[in-house]
Amino acid sequence: MSFFLHPLSDTQTKNIGENTRIWQFVVVLPGAAIGSEVNICANCLIENDVVIGNRVTIKSGVQIWDGLRIGDDVFIGPNVTFTNDKFPRSKIFPDKVLKTDIQMGASIGANATILPGITVGMGAMVGAGSVVTHDVPCNAIVSGNPARIVGYNSTETSSKVASGTFHDVDAYVDLGLANCYLYRLPLIQDLRGHLSFTEFGKDLPFVAKRCFWIFAVPSKNIRGEHAHKECHQFLICVSGSVKVVLDDGRKRVEVNLDDPTLGLHIQPGVWGIEYKYSSDAVLIVLASHTYDPNDYIRDYSEFLAYKNNVK
Repeated sequence: MSFFLHPLSDTQTKNIGENTRIWQFVVVLPGAAIGSEVNICANCLIENDVVIGNRVTIKSGVQIWDGLRIGDDVFIGPNVTFTNDKFPRSKIFPDKVLKTDIQMGASIGANATILPGITVGMGAMVGAGSVVTHDVPCNAIVSGNPARIVGYNSTETSSKVASGTFHDVDAYVDLGLANCYLYRLPLIQDLRGHLSFTEFGKDLPFVAKRCFWIFAVPSKNIRGEHAHKECHQFLICVSGSVKVVLDDGRKRVEVNLDDPTLGLHIQPGVWGIEYKYSSDAVLIVLASHTYDPNDYIRDYSEFLAYKNNVK
């Protein structure tokens, strides 16, 4: 036997990977599949229709119900509560339990509650005591009841970029990620009001073929969450503020667009996310291409595969 079972556990499954450790007062039903180098602490219950990946840590007091899929390198804190039935009734069983997917590298803090049918994305973090009612995007950090996005994991924010300030001689700031830049647009101040502008074919880093604007976004919601294969984008928040996360598959940078004279150039092949919209935010996007659904990559795992295949 290449795994450890505490003599006070009731482990009925035979599908257990190497170097896994299952401690006292743990009950595992016969249909469960458990990977290698997993550590399941005392007083846990694991049902039948469960798949647990490799190098997973499950702390004490956790019940893993039917329908859960837990990816590699996931951390589940003490007393995390999972569910698989939106309308539970005693002695009334659903025809099919809802699937809950905790993807690779995600971390769930102590006492969090995950409602049924939820996906917690790759690398995401759920704060202690949070109640997760909607899918959590990859690398997002969520907290609260209901859980809302408060940041993104492993995201760099330079003070210069975050505040939108430049040296006097700077026309733009290199964000250090996939040739993306933050531009300072011209500003004309007048007693009648201020004016900023950009000229197509002159100031923009590309010729725009499309323009759209985003407004009235609830602060709890996010936009973007995609990359383009060919299309360039230039973002200007003409009212209010919005935070933008750029991700090239290896590094993430967050930019605070809080000034109508700031323009953010997002290159193709960069995953973009906009969140923390202020109530008065109006975001204008200039695009180098007309709308083409085939130019979008909307799944983060597909984006990573795409980046690995692009030379």
